Amino acid sequence: MIKVAITGSRGFLGKHLVSRLKNTYNSIKIIEINFDLGYDLLDKDSLNSIKFFDVLIHLAAKSYVPDSFRNPRSFYKTNVLGTLNALELCRKFNAKMIFTSSYVYGSPIYLPINEVHPLRAFNPYAQSKLIAEDLCHAYNRDFDIPSVIFRPFNIYGKGQKEHFLIQSIINQAKTGKIMLKDSRPKRDYIYIDDIVSAYIKAINYSFNGVEVFNLGSGVSTSIKGLTKIFLKHIDNDFTIKFSEERRKNEVLETLADIKKAQNLLEWEPLISIDEGISRIIKEDKCQ
Repeated sequence: MIKVAITGSRGFLGKHLVSRLKNTYNSIKIIEINFDLGYDLLDKDSLNSIKFFDVLIHLAAKSYVPDSFRNPRSFYKTNVLGTLNALELCRKFNAKMIFTSSYVYGSPIYLPINEVHPLRAFNPYAQSKLIAEDLCHAYNRDFDIPSVIFRPFNIYGKGQKEHFLIQSIINQAKTGKIMLKDSRPKRDYIYIDDIVSAYIKAINYSFNGVEVFNLGSGVSTSIKGLTKIFLKHIDNDFTIKFSEERRKNEVLETLADIKKAQNLLEWEPLISIDEGISRIIKEDKCQ
């Protein structure tokens, strides 16, 4: 039996991952490392009672980019020190690390974006993730701790916080009026179930060094394009208005090159943006 420890298992991605593992994989034992269970990744002493595991999936992080400008210290402390302590746990048990990074490419020089694209942090959140990636490389170099680094693009799905775009549109549609800013930015949206599948593939992936994988759908959709999909799937009438206000350091387009994950992990994204939004709307109606 493989023992898999998961930090951030009560978060958006963590909940979906734990649910799939518990319901589908009897050969995997899950060890949850969460604050409400008495564990604090920022307090190394609180982690002493954690028992042996084979793989650590490190999901715990601060991730809402606007908040990283308001409180950068908190983001660096949580995302860097938390990753350092997670790697120390891996060193203790000679375990494999699966780390979640994101937003590290900045404004792309070329599309689609592959894993060797230059890294350019445009905000404190992204910078904290780049530092944490460097720690994964350092622990592999110095202590032979293998790491998979996932760089997911724009994840969406049931249970996401309302300040994320797709959930915000759903909530606004219920009021009959959707107010958005810039209609032009294009993003590679990836459904939560497809992301979970990639993490499960990585649990059994055999390697010794550090492997970096982009996770996306391979399709880029504008915000205006998203609203057209919502118009197709939401029954009640609503209006859509764009202020065309552009955010500071706005990235105009992202598009993931996912060939490496397809080839090495034998992973494929299966849910289109149209199907994913349809699923969320149907699930929202059932609540």
